[in-house]
Amino acid sequence: QVQLAESGGGLVQPGGSLRLSCTVSGRTFSSTTMGWFRGTPGKEREFVAAARRFGGTYYAPSVRGRFIISRDNTKNTVHLQMNSLSSEDTAIYYCAAAPVSSIVSSLWGAGTYDSWGQGTQVTVSS
Repeated sequence: QVQLAESGGGLVQPGGSLRLSCTVSGRTFSSTTMGWFRGTPGKEREFVAAARRFGGTYYAPSVRGRFIISRDNTKNTVHLQMNSLSSEDTAIYYCAAAPVSSIVSSLWGAGTYDSWGQGTQVTVSS
């Protein structure tokens, strides 16, 4: 059974940083493209970032230059370092896994990903 477990969410002040982690089990991590999405009630889940197996990272324009996605293939873990956070970043953040064969242009769509974590809440507030 495939499981994705996120951690690292919480409350942070504007301008602060948080690091999210997602550990994958039950799936060959090295054969998986990993992504992060975020969602708020009443809004469609939106793409944040993705990382392919051997390099190749992709970001939504709203987070490029502030967020960094990285993966540790030895620990089956993907991280999302979030810097310069603002209230606009408040959301539930979801980790997701897609087949390694997924083409780059599809990584922005939630339908490309076939496994999801439960999500971790990130709240940016003073």
